[in-house]
Amino acid sequence: MSVKKVGILTAGGLAPCLSSAIGGLIRRYTEIAPEVEIICYRSGYWGLLKGQSTLVTEHVRKYADLLHQYGGSPIGNSRVKLTNVEDCVKRGLVKEGEDPQKVAADQLVKDQVDVLHTIGGDDTNTAAADLAKYLENNDYQLRVIGLPKTIDNDVFPISQTLGAFTAAEYAADHFTNVVAEHNSSPRMLIIHEIMGRHCGWLAAATAKEYHDRLKKKDWLPEIGLVRERHDVHGVYIPEMEIDLDAEAERLIKVMDECDNVNIFLSEGAGVDAIVAAKEAAGEEIIRDAFGHVQLDFINPGQYFAEQFASKIKADKVLVQKSGYYSRAAAANARDLMLIKSCVDKAVESALAGESGVIGHDQDNNNILRAIEFDRIKGGKPFNPNHEWFRTLLAELGQSPGAVVAAH
Repeated sequence: MSVKKVGILTAGGLAPCLSSAIGGLIRRYTEIAPEVEIICYRSGYWGLLKGQSTLVTEHVRKYADLLHQYGGSPIGNSRVKLTNVEDCVKRGLVKEGEDPQKVAADQLVKDQVDVLHTIGGDDTNTAAADLAKYLENNDYQLRVIGLPKTIDNDVFPISQTLGAFTAAEYAADHFTNVVAEHNSSPRMLIIHEIMGRHCGWLAAATAKEYHDRLKKKDWLPEIGLVRERHDVHGVYIPEMEIDLDAEAERLIKVMDECDNVNIFLSEGAGVDAIVAAKEAAGEEIIRDAFGHVQLDFINPGQYFAEQFASKIKADKVLVQKSGYYSRAAAANARDLMLIKSCVDKAVESALAGESGVIGHDQDNNNILRAIEFDRIKGGKPFNPNHEWFRTLLAELGQSPGAVVAAH
């Protein structure tokens, strides 16, 4: 089957790869298959259901590399689950009695799209998997190829998702300024809440990036400019069960010595316990279209602030979130290299008649390939036994004995 026209959409939350991935796809098609027409659906699956798309012109093709300079997604994102019929009807995306998957498939046929490129995380690609299965089962002659975007780095069986390297770098940038707030009050507790619903990779990688930067800086202890006050004092992730009392006993010593405590917290750490407590108290838990608990409602950072503040005798508490700052950044050099290789493979796979999600397959010697949709799923945990993470904890004085692996 020849490829005459492709569609591109981005979906889910932002990540520092979307703009670059769009530009990369446009550039690669222009290089090796310039005859292929390209359209971009506005705001992800929302635009696909609404039939709203933009043609990629010759001018856009010529200047596609400009997209590498920007974060976000110029074509727009949304969170739409095609198999959640009730939500699609409620939002006016389909009419009562319509199947969103059929509406999406029919729109692709109407637009004469041969290949749909989806750029998104686990929700986007599981939605793409559902759509690909629907297309195959109903004899639609078109294919879906996904690119794995998520700063959480939590998609099975992909070793590294697009955008995560950059997010860790920018989250470290964020805390570089926030940490100076410890000068504003004695006995300050600062909690840096980092994105990562089920996976602690980003919190761990951010802590390592930030901690390693401090090793290269100069300090002036005589006036109070000391590395210990700027450093990370605790890292908490969903894959570890936190012994609050043991950690409080350790951290109060840090507070007494440094006059401040800095905690790097993955937003998914302890969420199950928080939800259970709220449900037991009769509170309604707000969830999105995919069934995920809305973490802004749970507010993990504030919860841990309340748990630790009195135990370590903090006079002032500051909770800061780096998520929106880091996820909207333009891709860094390390991510650009990964994006380039995945984009090239995506176009190659499209022209070869393949479907799947492009990534380094952990179950197949980390080969870069189009991974079968039925093997793609979210919630891949970070392994807290990685040597680099255990070394980090040791350097921070956080004993592995104070946290117990939960997975």
